[in-house]
Amino acid sequence: MRELNKETAPKVSRPERVIQFGEGNFLRAFADWMIGEMNAKVGFNGSVVVVQPIEQGMIEALNRQDCLYHVNLQGLEKGEKVDSLTMVDAISRAINPYTDFEAFLRLAEQPEMRFVISNTTEAGIVFDPSCKADDAPASSYPGKLTQLLHHRFKAFGGDPAKGLIVFPCELIFLNGHRLKDTIYQYIDLWELGEDFKAWFTESCGVYATLVDRIVPGFPQKDIDSIREKLQYNDNLVVQAEAFHLWVIEAPRRVAEEFPADKAGLNVLFVPDEEPYHERKVTLLNAPHTVLSPVAWLSGITIVRDACRHEVIGKYIRKVMFEELALTLDLPAEELTEYGNDVLERFNNPFVDHSVTSIMLNSFPKFRTRDLPGLKAYLKRNGTLPRGIVLGLAAIITYYNAAEVHSEPNDAAEIVALLRALWAEGSAQKVAEGVLSAEFIWGENLNGIDGLTDLTARFLEIIREKGMLRAVEEIL
Repeated sequence: MRELNKETAPKVSRPERVIQFGEGNFLRAFADWMIGEMNAKVGFNGSVVVVQPIEQGMIEALNRQDCLYHVNLQGLEKGEKVDSLTMVDAISRAINPYTDFEAFLRLAEQPEMRFVISNTTEAGIVFDPSCKADDAPASSYPGKLTQLLHHRFKAFGGDPAKGLIVFPCELIFLNGHRLKDTIYQYIDLWELGEDFKAWFTESCGVYATLVDRIVPGFPQKDIDSIREKLQYNDNLVVQAEAFHLWVIEAPRRVAEEFPADKAGLNVLFVPDEEPYHERKVTLLNAPHTVLSPVAWLSGITIVRDACRHEVIGKYIRKVMFEELALTLDLPAEELTEYGNDVLERFNNPFVDHSVTSIMLNSFPKFRTRDLPGLKAYLKRNGTLPRGIVLGLAAIITYYNAAEVHSEPNDAAEIVALLRALWAEGSAQKVAEGVLSAEFIWGENLNGIDGLTDLTARFLEIIREKGMLRAVEEIL
């Protein structure tokens, strides 16, 4: 079997146009895969230089394979199974700024550089006042980026045509806004001058993005068969779901320079990222939170099996399309299309997604993901969304460890409260006690008209008739 490198596999040399902070599985199966598609389909003609954002990383493994690797996409697309293997050659080289800071700074001197992409985890976009302008490099990602931008500003004499376009992919709401604010903090802290600040403001663009693709990573259990298919010893294979979405809050002229949408990719350039953030939380995360306890209490342990179940599958669709979708301010066709994509992802035949893994910290998840939809539905329709409330009752029942033999994983004070309430035995008292717990909700939910009584009623039905019968009643 051949080793994977540029001597054994074709690799096209292209101009280096993208600097990427992060060499992990997600960006390699998401942004770098997309750039490969753009090169192949719309002549983007660009390659990526990867910068290792922390001292310990895996760029040596990347460079050993001349930055070649395969992406294994698995899932459903329009009902058809996808299980593909694609070699990605979009990365030209990888740099460790901790061992070669000068090579890192020289990236700023390359005239064709235009884009910066990052994924440095949620903790990556932080302001660390201990960073200094002459650190080699600054420890924080925004510090490194400020060093790079300032070097470019000086190298090209403040040429407005040499600004960079930045797409942060960290899982933070309005990530671009936070990154931009942090860069301003470093400009002021390091006294880099008003001219540089003006160049950064006017010539560079830092844009908020929303990224969505499940990337399990290296396919340990499938790697032998994958290598046999490839006839390459690829140690950097990345497994990912077929679905992908990249929402970028940027003007249309940015899309002209980065034509991912023209390559047939699910990349949206929009004036406001917030509705799409709400859409993801509302139609993907919120259904996950309530379907999981409902499924578990019905004897179903895998998300895919819940979607395919005659009764629970209808429940999931009711919550998504008849309740949560009605709380969003996006076109109905767009919400339906996205909801159907979500259902295909839930139905992924290659991933056994355990419902118990989703039920970790169920109460905080319900507060952030489902409670806003419950309130919005009530405000718009004058009635409570019965499917969402039943999901809440299922969570409360799941935390009745003694009766349903569950192992709830949540904050100790939440578990203790539920144990004490269930010991009293009254569904009404349990409902009142849970909904009044301001340390969970930030408010007393007994004040929501009808919620306490409906929750108590569902708790009784679940206890007396079982979860499936409770679901059948609301269908």
